[in-house]
Parts: sequence; structure tokens; C-alpha cells
Amino acid sequence: MRVKWARREESPNRSSREGSEVECVVIHHISLPPGEFGGPHIVDFFRGRLDTSAHEYFKEIEGIKVSSHFLIDRKGEAVQFVDTSEAAWHAGVSSWKGRGNVNLFSIGIELEGDMVSGYTEAQYETLGRLLGELKKEYPALTPESLTGHEHVAPGRKADPGPLFDWERAKDFLKGSVS
Repeated sequence: MRVKWARREESPNRSSREGSEVECVVIHHISLPPGEFGGPHIVDFFRGRLDTSAHEYFKEIEGIKVSSHFLIDRKGEAVQFVDTSEAAWHAGVSSWKGRGNVNLFSIGIELEGDMVSGYTEAQYETLGRLLGELKKEYPALTPESLTGHEHVAPGRKADPGPLFDWERAKDFLKGSVS
């Protein structure tokens, strides 16, 4: 599925779902460089074209191949990197409900953020709109289908963190909030 209102930025970091159906949505956060918002760095990173000379931190992540299906920036703009019919490389070593390789059966949504800044109203509004569209395409998605990177990779990842409003996000999949 391609979301018509999301800006398209194709990522090479994707693969086949190998016949798996979408069963969950994994929420993440990202800021590049860490703690800084805005700029082209996240898009460049997911597209495999990050200029590692632009910031000292970027040398640490050089060569890492990752992506997400969607990014929602601080202003609420959505960017789609991978069609939802394909696997994006967002969960890494992961497990959900006893199944490994979460990338095969999940949709990854990155929120521009970090552990201390929280998330903006514009991000929640866009997240609600996006989850509504995903629910139409994948009717089996329920509030219980929503999980965090911290839940599928505990001890390795901590995002989206304690400032993320899980109840509000789950309401979006209930259809009770627009």
C-alpha cells in the first residue's frame, strides 16, 4: 500500500515479506544526529545516502542499512520509504508474540523524537490518520497489534519510550479517535 498523502522517498533497504501477512505495527523514534530535529539526515539515512562527514556521530552508523515504512516528523509530515506490501528493515533482531524476524510481518513507523522531548500534537494527528488508513488496508489490525521497538527488542532498544501516549495511539486503531 502506498499512502497517497505521504511524501515518497524510496529506500533500497527492503525485502520480500516472504508470504507473511501484516500482523502488527511497530512504533519507533529517531533523531539524527541524536537530540536534533529537522534536516535531511533521517531521510538520507533510510535511503542509504547519509553523508558521514556531516556530523561526527554519523561515522558510528556508517554502513548500517535500515529503513522504515513511514517517518512522521515533528511538524506532522509523513514520509513513506517502503510500500507496506514489502518488509522494511526497522526491527532488527526482534520477536513479537514468540515469532522472530518481526520485519516480515510488521509495519514500522518512525516518529522524529527522542527519550526526552516527547511527541508533538501534529505527530499524533498524522499517526492517527496513518493508522486509520492502515486499518482499512489491514482490517485484522487491532489496538493489541500496536507495539514498540522497546517491546520487540527489549534490552536492545528503548523507543518510543515513556513519553509516548500508548492509549491515544491504541484509540486510533479502535476507530474512536480521528
